[in-house]
Amino acid sequence: MRTPPEGNWHYELITEGLMQLERIREVLFEGDSPYQHVLIHDAECFGRTLVLDDKTQSTELDEFVYHEALVQPAMLAHPEPRSVFIAGGGEGATAREALRHKSVERVVMVDLDELVVSMCRKHLPNHHQGAFDDPRLTLLHQDALRYIETTDERFDIAIIDVPDPLEAGPAYLLFTQEFYRSLRLRLNPGGIMVAQSGPTGATFYEQCFSAVASTAASVFPAAHLCEAFIPSFGTTWGFIVSAPDDTALTLTAGEIDRRIAERITGGSGALRSYDGIAHLGMFAVPKFLREAVAAETRVITRDAPLFVV
Repeated sequence: MRTPPEGNWHYELITEGLMQLERIREVLFEGDSPYQHVLIHDAECFGRTLVLDDKTQSTELDEFVYHEALVQPAMLAHPEPRSVFIAGGGEGATAREALRHKSVERVVMVDLDELVVSMCRKHLPNHHQGAFDDPRLTLLHQDALRYIETTDERFDIAIIDVPDPLEAGPAYLLFTQEFYRSLRLRLNPGGIMVAQSGPTGATFYEQCFSAVASTAASVFPAAHLCEAFIPSFGTTWGFIVSAPDDTALTLTAGEIDRRIAERITGGSGALRSYDGIAHLGMFAVPKFLREAVAAETRVITRDAPLFVV
C-alpha cells in the first residue's frame, strides 16, 4: 500500500472507517474562537477552504454547488422574496446567493462567531464576492435562536446554514422542533424555510438527514427532500425545503429557467450549477432516502437531541 508523500496534509474522517486526505499548500489563518477551532488554508485539490473543528465547511472549488443548492430552490419557489433571514453562513456565500435576487430588499445574517466571519471576509473573497458590502445586508453576531424568539421582523425566506446537529452547542438548537415553531411564526404568509440537513449518501443519511426531515415535517405543511453531490464533502448533501405547499416540487424546468432569467441579476450566467434540469434532479432523491424519511420516528427537540457519543 502506498503511503502519503511527505508534506502537510489535512486529514478528515468522513466516517469512523473512511478518511479523506488533501495536501495543504499554505495555512492562511488558524486559531480558536470562543465556540470552535477555525482554520483557513489553501489546499492542493479544493483550493481555499474553511475548516471548523476539523470538518470542512466549504471550499473554493465546489462551494458554488453547495450554496446554489441551498439557496436557489427556495428563493425561486417563492413568488417574490423581499426579506431573507440567514442563520450562520459565515463565509458570506449564502448571503451572496440570496442577494442575487432583484426583488430582495433586506437580508439579515445572524452568525454567532465573529472571528469566523471576519476571517472569511478577509481570506475567502471568492466565496462572498463582496456580499458583506451590499447595503441590503444586515450582519449580526448573536445567537440566531434568541434573535428569532425576540425579533418582531418577518421574513419571506429563512435559510439555516449551520453545522450538523450532532454535538452539544448552539448549532443543534437550530434544528429542533421548538426552533422551527418559532421560526414559522416569523415567516410571512407563503414563507419558505430551507435548512442544510447533512449527508445523504447510502452510508451516511441516518446520521441526521432523516431526523431533520422528520422534525421539519412535524412543524411545516410540506417538507421537501433534495440533495446535491459536493466532492469536498465526500458524499451527496441534503437540504430540507419547508414550505406551505408543493410549489418547489411542481415547478417545471422551463419555469425555473424563466424565473432565473427574470429574477436573478445576471440571469442564467450568474449561476454555475443550478438551473431547471438540475432542479428536477435535486428533488428526485433515491428510493432508499425516501423510504428512510418515511420510516423515521425521531423528532429533534431540546430534550431529545441528536448527539453522536
